[in-house]
Amino acid sequence: MLEHGDINLLAIAQLAFTLSTLKQMNYEPILVSSGAVGVGMKILNLNTRPDTIAKQQAVAAIGQSELIKIYNQRFNSYHQLSAQVLLTRDVIDFPESRENVINTLDELIQMGIIPIVNENDSVSVDELDHQTKFGDNDQLSAIVATLAQADCLIMLSDIDGFYSDNPHTNPDATLFSHIPTISKELESSAGGAGSEFGTGGMASKLKAAKRMLDVDSHMVLASGKNPSIIFDILKGQDIGTLFSKTDLNIKESDK
Repeated sequence: MLEHGDINLLAIAQLAFTLSTLKQMNYEPILVSSGAVGVGMKILNLNTRPDTIAKQQAVAAIGQSELIKIYNQRFNSYHQLSAQVLLTRDVIDFPESRENVINTLDELIQMGIIPIVNENDSVSVDELDHQTKFGDNDQLSAIVATLAQADCLIMLSDIDGFYSDNPHTNPDATLFSHIPTISKELESSAGGAGSEFGTGGMASKLKAAKRMLDVDSHMVLASGKNPSIIFDILKGQDIGTLFSKTDLNIKESDK
């Protein structure tokens, strides 16, 4: 979404082009996306997020269908099929349904189709003992990556990588190029759960990175301003922050 609430059609088009090209290069990309509520708010001309769960879920239902339609249109222009996969946390927590998710992703990939994974916001809740939300999109992307046994999770964000401090408020903050392990010091740098920088921000991204490191995989955090940056990341260029137990970058041969 753009700052004024419009759908960032240019970014979606660039993303569709990038992933379609990667598919032609024999990569097996999976896209984890969000934005259903934001798109729904735009369609309904809402300036503020609804304050009840029921209204939020209704807005998400409206936005989700529009969002996937836009993705399908953009992918179709590159003769690439895509498919929507909606998930809730409880589906992942139960072994049988978890296996079904894995099988679905595997089958779509084998069919040459790019899965577009979203949290099912129209039914997800996080109340008392009925928790079906993933928490945020960072966690969803890491969970999907581990389910799919992905070689690398590329997380495109509104920040260039992981910094020693909030770069928006501290001009002396330095960018980490490579992080092999998640230490207490790094978690402290990310900010607490109650901070603007920590909530749904770097603290969440560190948690996602830890998921990938725990399964001996990799994660790259980089700016999503231009999604074609993925090509440079896969060529091994020093872009953003690489979370990996080794200092090896993700090479183009790792598909």
